[in-house]
Amino acid sequence: MITAEDLRSLATYLVDRHGHIAVDYANRAVFELEAQGEEYRADAWKALRSVVVDMVEGRITNDSPITIQ
Repeated sequence: MITAEDLRSLATYLVDRHGHIAVDYANRAVFELEAQGEEYRADAWKALRSVVVDMVEGRITNDSPITIQ
């Protein structure tokens, strides 16, 4: 199971490395996984995409606490 800390770490890496384009990469991963019928993995990428979007849009930072619901 992926933790909130895992999501933040992965999102931080993606945003630091790719900037706003990280959102596009996450969207592509969700689309491709859903097309393959990999709903569980797509859901994990949806959660990651949410954190990436929040980082890109400045709602959270690298050290902000996040909560998974």
